[in-house]
Amino acid sequence: MTAKTLNQGFKDAFIRYAQKTAICFLRNGNIETEFSYGQLNRHVSWTASAFMTKGVKKGDRVILCFEKSLAFVIAHLACQRIGSVSVPLSTGLKQTEMTYFLNDIQAALAVVGPVQEDMIHNLDPSLTTLTVDTAKRYSASLFSRTTVEEVPAATVEPRDPALIIYTSGTTGKPKGAVLTHGNLVHDAQNIINIWEITDADIVCHALPLFHIHGLCFALHTALMAGGHVLMLDSFSHETVLSVLGNRNGQNRCTIFMGVPSMYRKLLDNIGEQNRNFDHIRLWASGSAPLLENDFYRIKEILGREVVEREGMSETGMNFSNPLNGKRKPGSIGLPLPDLQVRIVQPESGKDVALGQIGEIWLKGPSITSGYWRKPKETNEVFEKDWFRTGDLGCVDEEGYYYITDRLKHIIISGGENISPKEIERVINGVEGVAESVVVGIPDEKWGEKVVAAVVKNRGYSLTTQAVINTCRKHLHNWKCPKNVVFVKEIPKNTMGKVLIDEVRKFFIS
Repeated sequence: MTAKTLNQGFKDAFIRYAQKTAICFLRNGNIETEFSYGQLNRHVSWTASAFMTKGVKKGDRVILCFEKSLAFVIAHLACQRIGSVSVPLSTGLKQTEMTYFLNDIQAALAVVGPVQEDMIHNLDPSLTTLTVDTAKRYSASLFSRTTVEEVPAATVEPRDPALIIYTSGTTGKPKGAVLTHGNLVHDAQNIINIWEITDADIVCHALPLFHIHGLCFALHTALMAGGHVLMLDSFSHETVLSVLGNRNGQNRCTIFMGVPSMYRKLLDNIGEQNRNFDHIRLWASGSAPLLENDFYRIKEILGREVVEREGMSETGMNFSNPLNGKRKPGSIGLPLPDLQVRIVQPESGKDVALGQIGEIWLKGPSITSGYWRKPKETNEVFEKDWFRTGDLGCVDEEGYYYITDRLKHIIISGGENISPKEIERVINGVEGVAESVVVGIPDEKWGEKVVAAVVKNRGYSLTTQAVINTCRKHLHNWKCPKNVVFVKEIPKNTMGKVLIDEVRKFFIS
């Protein structure tokens, strides 16, 4: 692949594999719609034309906030054809969260589901919206009744932005990582090369599309390589096991990409059935740490070692255990091509000795140039062109890297990044709350779960459920605490810094 922009990469595949199946969309486990690369190309053109009639032009931000669907894929690809910037958002956002995103993004268009349309119309009646009812089978009329065969692609350079992915931050305010065409094409090519993805591969896609994992690592790579995407409307262990267990026909999967909580769900529900998955050549896991025990369970039950990898919204995929070679449980693997890595003492900025723990710093072509409309946060995360990941880790004598902790204390639950500060602001707004600290504690199902320690003001009677209910009103469900304890005081050091490990002891006996 010699393309330098996303649109060119996709167009090359559309032309080369015009007659080949590109995507089969499954609803409730059954194939609802099947598109060839040629059909996908035509529908992308029609949708790009519809967006342009709404006033969208190169460089404009387009919010994509509706359910996972074939329509979502087409809308994202249409943005790239125009040269506009896709901004995928979760459909689970509450009004407080959506208000922040609308103010920050300043979009030209919001492509939304019916529920999101009502919310956005109430918050910003002036924002142009296009409503997509994904409960219906996909048709071109979801976006437009016009059928323009070809929309001239915008003149786009590798340095132009293509995607904004929002990531949680220690300040509690999500930050939009701006990823350019050059960033994303390099990332896709890296993954295609190291995992040897070809037009013969069939990817079981059970990930959400508003994350870099599902949108970029899985979808971009499969389409640019000419592969076939079996796209599930959502993750269900019954459906995934059924799809992956199919050993015959054109939908015989070869690749599955998931997060640790997905693998645990599959392993826990496979039962005593003697299933054979030897046709699946790659099991990949990322977005959260995989427990060592699960590494061995995957090998024993699914028949092959999982390939653990690491990536970030701001950087694309950074590390991967080798497809052909030693895979080390607990290790994120080896750096991808063209990525430079340092392990640094955070305070001094000096490299640590081999095997010692420090902050992981990165430099490479896939890394964001900064956060959308946040120059201060951008400056803080870069040190002389080196991106400071906020992850603590080390490297062994064979060059394999390990993440040991996080400087930022971001909670990763079920592959989702959760900012404790964002939740603390909501809890601290509850009448009678003096102070709160939110942390993540180990959880077998989700990797980590959100819990909160709360100090009450004198004279107030608060309940755990009252705190949780307030969080549910203002936050996405997976951000809400699973447990709340009331304590006399929050453990802190002499400088007033919260002792996170001491807080965790309230929940771990």
